[in-house]
Amino acid sequence: MNVRLLCCVLLVFAACAEERSEPTEDAMDATEVATPDPAPARSVTYSEERAPCDHYTETRLPLFGDLHVHTNFSFDAAANTIGQGPEDAHRFAKGEPIDFWPLDDGANPAGRYQIDRPLDFLAVTDHGEFLGERRLCREEGSPSYGTDFCKATREDERQSMMLFGQVITTETPSRIPEVCGEDGALCRDFAEEPWREMARVAKEAYDTSADCSFTSFVAYEYTGTPGTSNYHRNVIFRNDNVPALPVSYIDAPYDSLLWEKLDAACRAEDGCDYLTIPHNSNLANGRMAPYMRLEKTLENRRAYAEKRLEREPIMEIFQHKGGSECVNGLSSVLSEPDELCDVEAVRFIGREETYSTQVIEGPELVLGTATEVTEECGDGVGANGMVGAGCVHPTDYHRSGLVVGLAEEQEIGVNPVKLGAIGSTDTHAATPGAAVEDDWRGHVSVEATPQERLLPGLLTSGIDGNPGGLAAVWAVENSRDAIFDAMERREVFGTTGPRIVPRFFAGWSYDAGLCDSGDLAEAGYAGGVPMGGDLPSAPSADSKPVFVASALRDPAPGATPLQQLQLVKGWVDAEGALRTEVTTIAGGPNDAGVDLETGEAFGDGHDQLCVVHRDGGFDPSVPSYYYLRVVENPTARWSVHDCMRIPEDERPAVCSDGSYPSTIQEMAWTSPVWFKP
Repeated sequence: MNVRLLCCVLLVFAACAEERSEPTEDAMDATEVATPDPAPARSVTYSEERAPCDHYTETRLPLFGDLHVHTNFSFDAAANTIGQGPEDAHRFAKGEPIDFWPLDDGANPAGRYQIDRPLDFLAVTDHGEFLGERRLCREEGSPSYGTDFCKATREDERQSMMLFGQVITTETPSRIPEVCGEDGALCRDFAEEPWREMARVAKEAYDTSADCSFTSFVAYEYTGTPGTSNYHRNVIFRNDNVPALPVSYIDAPYDSLLWEKLDAACRAEDGCDYLTIPHNSNLANGRMAPYMRLEKTLENRRAYAEKRLEREPIMEIFQHKGGSECVNGLSSVLSEPDELCDVEAVRFIGREETYSTQVIEGPELVLGTATEVTEECGDGVGANGMVGAGCVHPTDYHRSGLVVGLAEEQEIGVNPVKLGAIGSTDTHAATPGAAVEDDWRGHVSVEATPQERLLPGLLTSGIDGNPGGLAAVWAVENSRDAIFDAMERREVFGTTGPRIVPRFFAGWSYDAGLCDSGDLAEAGYAGGVPMGGDLPSAPSADSKPVFVASALRDPAPGATPLQQLQLVKGWVDAEGALRTEVTTIAGGPNDAGVDLETGEAFGDGHDQLCVVHRDGGFDPSVPSYYYLRVVENPTARWSVHDCMRIPEDERPAVCSDGSYPSTIQEMAWTSPVWFKP
């Protein structure tokens, strides 16, 4: 538990304790004979044996973690060059230093790396695909070790990644007969041991004592990349009751089949429970839209929406491969331009993109380039999103995708795009939570030095990448069940890296002076719903929703002040048009900036911001959603810090030609609240 953060939050959000007078003699006598009151019931039910947490509060604790992390168990991990596995990732998350780049002359890690502050929770999500294949190709003496395919994978890490990756870029993936046998059974058998090891490490890292200092989940990544478009999801299990093997993209090449097969393998009667979290929808080329590979009958649409509501309550809005909040220029969603949509964006409608191509010719990896203009997908899907190319669809982004969900709900009665928001890193170097701009060491292969990070890379890496973000929850305590429950009810938020602490409530009659009271959290829950909730029906025809929006800056010494709070609204208007708007409701643009000679930020800002805001333009006859975006003052982008680490006469052109932003405004996003007429 981050004690500094907890104390800071409780000072602002929690109710003050009642003043108590000294008991009278009569009262003391009565106390001696009275039956003690039973301990108050907790709103968390444990699905496993553990001690109740000492740190518990019904008004919730903000907990920060990372739910997207790769180690050397993944086929495409930079951790393969430094040997860091799941145990190292858990040690790093707890604040211990681990071996890291650079490599010495013997190709051994010669550096050390340590997170700025421990995390509260972690899910290591190594790819469920190829666990058996990689073991067969790397374990000397295995039945497939001497095959030509396995020999080629051992020649070079990047070539190994591409050889395996070609399997999952198809719509109909299948295992490699040369390695797995004709029926694939050999690879499934050899996957059992690494999967057991992943679960064992997560179990041993989990603090089940009353201290509740750290929570670890058993998890994996489902990695579909049809047409080189992103179709990835992380699968998080509630406890140690997990399937015998992950259900991979090879087993279930579309989302509804994934849930069907997970339901069969992870049965409630066995104590198993799971949820899935899509990520990098910004690279999906329309493939994250509902109903992929399904006939769009009313019955299928409803069944899909209901299953997704049950199993996929949140999405990853920000990570190493870019932001997925919003994109400017969509013709199908009416909105004003929003410059903050461009923060760490890798897709821009109307921009000509030159992207990398990779072709496997025999055992060789042949690299090339291609150029195209990014356009909207229309009614179809595109390709090549994983290399920053292809078309853009409204469901590729959180803000516009949520409005698509509202429109679909009007037709079928169920919302298939009702997603809360988190962030994560997607580190492939076993470094969860390493998201600090001025001390980022790289997340994927060929990012080990400042010079490497400043070059264009594969898979939106290098200069196109970023340190990633953090996942955060409002949970009653730091335990698996409490955090899993928070994710299920969407009481979660994401950040671009800083530990900003936002609260967001919606109701119909909050007091205008609530920000100055000592019971914001209690009043917030009592008078409405928190982030992730549904507004009840309006009490009268002229009622307008009232929002309580508050945020604390990251409590770390020297952390960046807050600049503004913004309310983001989406709705389907009376004519059926999809609309979004952004309104600054507290703080605002200021004179803050960055001295690019030193990388130092300057300007005033806020330690905290709070406002009670009423939506005067609310129309009770149309569906809508609202979420809070918290924006910090500008700071130097990671690339500026890396440029300053290189002698001036040796710096690459990107350090001075203005081709990439020099500053960034870090943010936090809450999950939305929804209103249904």
